[in-house]
Amino acid sequence: MVVPKGVTVNVDGHDVTVKGPKGELHRTVPAEMTVTLDDGQVNVQRPTDSSRHRALHGLTRSLVANMVDGVSAGFEKKLEIQGVGYKAESLPKGIRLVVGYSHPVEYTAPAGITIVVETPTLVKVEGIDKEKVGQVAAELRHVRPPEPYKGKGIRYVGEHVRRKAGKTGG
Repeated sequence: MVVPKGVTVNVDGHDVTVKGPKGELHRTVPAEMTVTLDDGQVNVQRPTDSSRHRALHGLTRSLVANMVDGVSAGFEKKLEIQGVGYKAESLPKGIRLVVGYSHPVEYTAPAGITIVVETPTLVKVEGIDKEKVGQVAAELRHVRPPEPYKGKGIRYVGEHVRRKAGKTGG
């Protein structure tokens, strides 16, 4: 994988550190994998062709590639809120969700994650760590997942929720 300009990769044994214009990420890769840096390219080698080593090879390669992408461009996930009276409000270090409970739900973002309320029904989660961005988006969706009868709740932008017919009058 080619390292873009402005990004530096440092490999120290099994510790990989990636620095870029958006920040710095650090990860310890599995001990069986060998990560090397050659002429601006990061290479991951596996010791054998066993099933476990092939799986770890792909995992390690993806983790390092996501670190490089994160510090150069960053990651984002968008959530939309559907339902009458459902909305999101921005807080200094998080978000307040009004999603049909008797109380508003407040969520504090972890370090390195930014939650932006673009409109009251559209929320964007941004950060350099792909794993954290996905986890925060999943936790926000878990506050009120979309229900299958009316479709109310928090969903990812573009997510299709299968609808059910409901009861019929007899």
